[in-house]
Amino acid sequence: METNMTFSADDTRYMQRAIELAYQGRFTTTPNPNVGCVLVKDGQIIGEGFHLQAGTPHAEVHALAAAGDNAQGATAYVTLEPCSHTGRTGPCAGALIKANVAKVICAMQDPNPQVSGRGMKMLADAGIEVASGLLATEAEKLNRGFLKRMRSNKPFVTCKLAASIDGKTALGNGESKWITGPIARADVQQWRAEHCAILSGADTVLVDNAKLNVRLDEKARAQYVLPEVRQPVRVIIDSQYRLTPDLALFQEPGEIIIVRSRTANVCVKELDKQPQWPNNVTELSCDGMDDGRVNLAALLVLLAEREINSVWLEAGATLAGAMAQQNLIDRYVVYIAPKLMGTTATGLINIGPFTAMKDVPTMQFSDITPIGEDIRLTLEQPRVE
Repeated sequence: METNMTFSADDTRYMQRAIELAYQGRFTTTPNPNVGCVLVKDGQIIGEGFHLQAGTPHAEVHALAAAGDNAQGATAYVTLEPCSHTGRTGPCAGALIKANVAKVICAMQDPNPQVSGRGMKMLADAGIEVASGLLATEAEKLNRGFLKRMRSNKPFVTCKLAASIDGKTALGNGESKWITGPIARADVQQWRAEHCAILSGADTVLVDNAKLNVRLDEKARAQYVLPEVRQPVRVIIDSQYRLTPDLALFQEPGEIIIVRSRTANVCVKELDKQPQWPNNVTELSCDGMDDGRVNLAALLVLLAEREINSVWLEAGATLAGAMAQQNLIDRYVVYIAPKLMGTTATGLINIGPFTAMKDVPTMQFSDITPIGEDIRLTLEQPRVE
């Protein structure tokens, strides 16, 4: 089994195609990773596929089905190490062995403890040539949430922010609709759709009567590969028991988790007077801080235990600031509108104060894209070399 072999231009081209295929499952595969597979024989693609949804056949199975008996002696290009265990579907490494392929090239090893090298070993033990490491960086980007959950038992957190060019999110009287234009707001819907969960606080829900669900426009809907749009789990922190079932949030389908702090100092009503939540609502008790707020790091661990790979944080300045202060945000997606909202307007995020520049959190820009009349900035936490 080789991990540092030299790959040809054709190898790279076929793996790039496998990555393109994997990307098509980005809205639907949760909690599974996005995976693509291309089968090549005599310089021709004879089968290809991608994973669509948990519990359905994996990418390799789709590609093998397309190739049929012609898969014998072929080379398989797979964006993630083929699985070696039986879950809701059979092991893909076994399917490749049964098809008698000659070679398997993986972009990267799967960190899932149930796989983690076992799939490649299973293939090699069966006499199949195995190599890995082709376009590994690109393959990592396909599954940042899944990979982080497997490696650290926490989901990958993206914080969405929107502001004027003077860094404001609402006027002094509270008005905030709309800072950004319709194209930027449609772009947010696609980001929401790609995540396993949307995290927010009671303040955001109450002030905006927010639904926090996915509403795709016709253009985005055309990219969706299932008839029904998968709604991310909506996770709302409400330790003070302020939410009520009549809010717009609870009128929309999709799982909702209301998070309570075990240390919150509130007078909870008698059990028989508690709100009657819809069947899609679960109340989750989480470790709390001394001040009664939810322990956010502990909450992320609880979400990972529920197989939530990625979290889209769409909240007010206080919750976003607390997540930033505790270094729990992996990526920022910031929409900047060409507007000036003035000194009395609300700031973007509550963090600090800082007394030295060396203490100021610093991110790295990874993308700057015009989105209609606005600009979308994507920033990542600095890489640790």
